[in-house]
Amino acid sequence: MNNDVLPADLRVFCAVVRSSSFSAAAAGLGMSPAYVTKRIRVLEEALATSLFHRTTRRVVTSEAGERIYHWAQRILDDVDHLIEEVGVTRGEPQGSLRVCSSFGFGRRVVAPALSAFSAQHPSVQVHLEAFDRLIDVAAEGYDLDVRVGDEIAPHLIARPLADNHRVLCASPAYLQTHGTPKNLDDLAAHDCLVIKERDHPFGVWRLQRGRREHTVKVHGPLSTNNGEMAVNWAVDGRGIILRSTWDVNPLIEQGRLVHVLPQYRQQANIWAVYPSRLNASAKVRVCVEFLETYLREQGISGR
Repeated sequence: MNNDVLPADLRVFCAVVRSSSFSAAAAGLGMSPAYVTKRIRVLEEALATSLFHRTTRRVVTSEAGERIYHWAQRILDDVDHLIEEVGVTRGEPQGSLRVCSSFGFGRRVVAPALSAFSAQHPSVQVHLEAFDRLIDVAAEGYDLDVRVGDEIAPHLIARPLADNHRVLCASPAYLQTHGTPKNLDDLAAHDCLVIKERDHPFGVWRLQRGRREHTVKVHGPLSTNNGEMAVNWAVDGRGIILRSTWDVNPLIEQGRLVHVLPQYRQQANIWAVYPSRLNASAKVRVCVEFLETYLREQGISGR
């Protein structure tokens, strides 16, 4: 019997652990569920232990599997760093790069940025996923989170990419019908379009005026976890929105939205967030530097 443990099988195993599903892991890896099942079986035979408890609804990592998962992550990190070191000596980073971001910013900004990055660095295989929740890149197996918002866990490394803040705005039609708010208290009488942001409680807007922070509870007939939908509603005259300048500034310049209560803003800078274990990673460093330049060239103000 061949007892060799292959790095490729460890990658499959880690993907199953993170997703708690053979089929979800297969989809994420671009493999068939049958192939993933086979590789896990081969790994279990090589290690002479059961890695999962399987039920009809989900896959649960066994006690031995939990220990092996932590070892597998360390081994795969070492393999990736070895590949990177070889790439650095050739002047080109190599390996896979798992990136995550939010839905709107991921589609509008990060996806085209990574497309351009891939064209310049074809030896890096980039995998991008978008979420409506905060991702713990260290625990969930991602190399990089391109994040809008300043609330970042202290165990993660955060590098600033660009300045950004959220502003209040509404369409001219809405303001003509409902009036323009003169102060924050006026928002209670207005239809507000609430977005479930990754870094803020739902329906609570925290805004700064100078150095002071103000909190206001807002409500309205429409809410969503998708910022693009909320922006469309605002343009359609359905209410007041709190949205990042990278997204609404073009609409304000076109006159389709009006900036209201301009003395208030919400800081939401753009960051590259990654695990401390990847602090010396060449592929992460090169990608972060590329993103910083890309955002500046796209008119999203850099630091």
